[in-house]
Amino acid sequence: MSPSAAGPLAGLRVIDCSTVLAGPYCTMLLADLGADVVKVEPPEGDATRRWGPPWVGSEADGTRTAAYYLAVNRSKRSIRLDLRRAKGAAVLRRLLAGADVLVENFRPGSLDRLGFGDAVLGGLNPRLVHLAISGYGPVGPDAGRPGYDFVLQAEAGLMSITGRADDEGGGPTKVGVAISDVVTGLQGAVAILAALAGRERADGPAHDLGQRIDVSILASTLAILVNQAQNAFVTGKSPVRRGNAHPNIVPYETFATADGEVAIAIGSDRQWPRFCRAVGLGGLAKDPRFTTNGKRVDDRVALRSILAERFLTKSSADWLARFEAADVPASVINDIVAAFATAQVRALGTKVRVTHPAYGRTFQVGAPFSLSVTPTTKPTAPPLLGEQTDEILRELGYDEAAVDRLRAGGIV
Repeated sequence: MSPSAAGPLAGLRVIDCSTVLAGPYCTMLLADLGADVVKVEPPEGDATRRWGPPWVGSEADGTRTAAYYLAVNRSKRSIRLDLRRAKGAAVLRRLLAGADVLVENFRPGSLDRLGFGDAVLGGLNPRLVHLAISGYGPVGPDAGRPGYDFVLQAEAGLMSITGRADDEGGGPTKVGVAISDVVTGLQGAVAILAALAGRERADGPAHDLGQRIDVSILASTLAILVNQAQNAFVTGKSPVRRGNAHPNIVPYETFATADGEVAIAIGSDRQWPRFCRAVGLGGLAKDPRFTTNGKRVDDRVALRSILAERFLTKSSADWLARFEAADVPASVINDIVAAFATAQVRALGTKVRVTHPAYGRTFQVGAPFSLSVTPTTKPTAPPLLGEQTDEILRELGYDEAAVDRLRAGGIV
């Protein structure tokens, strides 16, 4: 089969009423897959437009926008819309009537107060898939609390296992990106695709039914605790921080070398003898303390002391050459600029260029997936605030005079 020019979600319309990160990341993935994503922004725009520096565009002509906003809003169209005004709500009703998906992250109850409760949405469009993103979920004592990635990394336990151990002078720390928001966006995208597939595959009346999906940052963060949560369930004890060391696999961490640091990952007992030979300590492979991963986990302190001393005898390049020859997983620790400059990243085409009349040429992290028959769409630059407002209104049936009235009234 020859590849399709459009993505697998071509023909689907997504109304994105979300702001900041989790929702916009979710809808950007849908846009990468070919969906027409209409970003409905409040009059002041998505807050991340002002989360700089660094900036692109010019303050003088009103196009200055934070790099943060660019990260999660490519390949969308923007309409500036005041939903607190009756005429703004009327525009949204037209959008939703012909849409497949609504994504929003209003606090629980806020959408109802705007006149778009579940019953209203079902009446407008019974096939609508509605993703509601919240900090803590729609029920429970914390349902009304605002959800911020940093706070939820702390509250969900993720921060408690991130950072150096207490005896190394460390303390809890957040992950270097807003990982709780990012995984919430991922979970939301997965759930949307499942709901769309279920809608299309259903028989009879169910074929015409959309559904509501609730995804919270709290539940999404708890979900990515995976083995660490399971360790806690099994032992009844909370895992501790181990810096770069793995709780269940040894050796699986970083070691200082004569001129830097390397990361190694011995993920199986088959790799262990190869690793021992590569570091010139072949006898370790037969040492009864370390013959299996379980034993190495139990005796991790003694093993790390032996290896740490050995790693200091050679440069990082020397060690990496040895590990490559022995087929042992290892790497230097790249910074972000260096990571994107590697030959492998260039081969994958993960750094993509987009061009905008106001922003100029910028680069972005491309979609991480590759489909052989229905490839992802060619990315377009994130839109200026309300950049496609007139275009979208005309598609909804507003004539030029009506568009002018909406603009004069501050609705758009």
